[in-house]
Amino acid sequence: MPDHQIHCQYFSQEDLLAAGCLDVRMAMAAAENALQAYERGDVIFPDKIVQIFDDATQERINCLPATFRQEKVCGVKWVSVFPPNPVKHGIQNLSAVIILSEIEHGFPIAFMEGTLCSNLRVGAMGAIAAKYLARPDARTIGLIGAGEQAKMHLLAMKTALPSLRQCRVAAETAAEEDQFVHEMSPILADVDITATQTDLARAVDGVDVIVTATSAQAPLLRAEWFAPGAFYSHVGGWEDEYAVAKQCDKIVCDDWETVKHRTQTLSRMFQAGELSDADIHANLVAIVTGQKPGRENADERIYFNAVGLAYADIAIAYAMFQRASQAGFGQDLRIQKEMIFEHAHLRNWVRL
Repeated sequence: MPDHQIHCQYFSQEDLLAAGCLDVRMAMAAAENALQAYERGDVIFPDKIVQIFDDATQERINCLPATFRQEKVCGVKWVSVFPPNPVKHGIQNLSAVIILSEIEHGFPIAFMEGTLCSNLRVGAMGAIAAKYLARPDARTIGLIGAGEQAKMHLLAMKTALPSLRQCRVAAETAAEEDQFVHEMSPILADVDITATQTDLARAVDGVDVIVTATSAQAPLLRAEWFAPGAFYSHVGGWEDEYAVAKQCDKIVCDDWETVKHRTQTLSRMFQAGELSDADIHANLVAIVTGQKPGRENADERIYFNAVGLAYADIAIAYAMFQRASQAGFGQDLRIQKEMIFEHAHLRNWVRL
């Protein structure tokens, strides 16, 4: 009789961390390969499914699938975004799980915590953009926002730009900034991390790299703070005034067709007729593959906007799965022992 057992591996966040999966270089490599695979047509990438429970707060759960044909792996990220959580309940606003399946038989191979992967993907995409679009000698970075995305972005930017030596952070409260400094300073000992007492201008005025990572739906970043030669990674929603993009020499997106239908600054500008397709320099993949130039001189102001490509999450999750499995982390999770009608005691369990 055939063996009808189905097993997969379960990985907690702690399993993934202990296995060394908080590795920005690994994530950047996986994401760059994913961009190129998608460009070649090797990725199945259906539309995501969004369930919004409150239009005002944008509390929602998203289902985002993708398949890599060559690797023969299919995955899905199930991610919840509840912006009121930190203030209302004192808990994180994002949580996620990821399921990976092989596509030879269609069986699951992994069930894993996905918040680490999701945050790492955001940082990795910003880091890939910085690798091609920021000044390679960048020394200063300013962040508006002090949450998980901002922390991951600082790690990612430092990986892409080892020359970074000074970080200034501004948040909604001084307590958030202090926590940021407390958590990040021991990790990045060669970076001077300074809280600004919620002074946004002080955080970003004149820096080489700007990151906005907030849930704001009103402009925070002003064009007058954006120095010549600066690189801007826009992570959240509507975080900057229109003049920021208008003064930039290049605007690059992870995928412009996706961006233009969202609620980021660039999409708002597009819908208002203040930005056109012709104003977009390139999608990131065109920079990575050399089809379009990245930074061409030290004085260019460059704007990068990523809304998130789920196939990059799945690529990073698969890299995490491989590393954690090889390192011996995770737990065996038995999905089934036998097929339903093979169970010897089924008659005792049926309810008619």
